[in-house]
Amino acid sequence: MTVMRVPGGAALGAASWVVARRGIRRTLRTPQIIVMGLVQSVAFLFIFRYVFGGAIGTGGIGRAGMSYVDYMIPGLLTVSGLFAGMSAAVAVADDLISGYLDRLKSLPMPRLAVIAGQVLADAVRVTLILAVSAALAFAVGFRVHAGWGSALAGFGLCVLFGFAFVWMFVALGLLTANPQAAQGVGFLALPLSFVSSAYVPVDTMPGWLRGFAENQPVTVMMDTVRALTQGEAAEALLGHGSGHYVTRALAWTAGIIAVSAAVAVTRLRRT
Repeated sequence: MTVMRVPGGAALGAASWVVARRGIRRTLRTPQIIVMGLVQSVAFLFIFRYVFGGAIGTGGIGRAGMSYVDYMIPGLLTVSGLFAGMSAAVAVADDLISGYLDRLKSLPMPRLAVIAGQVLADAVRVTLILAVSAALAFAVGFRVHAGWGSALAGFGLCVLFGFAFVWMFVALGLLTANPQAAQGVGFLALPLSFVSSAYVPVDTMPGWLRGFAENQPVTVMMDTVRALTQGEAAEALLGHGSGHYVTRALAWTAGIIAVSAAVAVTRLRRT
């Protein structure tokens, strides 16, 4: 297997890691980035666990033998990974207007490494936020009912999904080329999180909305994590086994990464 390398320059992997280290150091020197991501995740956790949970956790969820907290947490973790990646759009837009990306492009290194390093750094941050959110989920009553192996696979899929959306937000940051605009565009992820099965089953929604909510990628990933963590109760509620949802989730994730990476690389070449 050949390694991508610019003649006389660094290989893709080495160059990406150098850029990623810079991004990780920037995050550590600006802990507000991690803190705000955690605060948002914790706020949603407590609101839907203790404020709305008693009213929402009825109907089909209970009849399937699943408690509301076990239903809601897989959706919340998926959303947490999605929201944690939003700051990637602002970071890459800021790097673009500051001239940092131009300086990297002038170096003997693959163009892909310029954004792959940023994506890797943000993926580390997303993983950290998801790990803390998962620990808090167990503290408020979430339990695994399908074995720890499949539960860890579900967590890995949440991380992979967050990684995919980091690519999407990086592409959006390059397209907007403005930190304020990138922040605004990032919040377009909100409809994906609420028009989904994150907090209520999609069969409670109007028919004209249900089709979108049931088949959009965020819902597919949430249902996958539910099937992997809740076993038979999730299958009774969702109607399919975990294999069905894992296949769909991986297809969506691969598609998001492929399209976003292509857009990001094309945009970088034109800047």
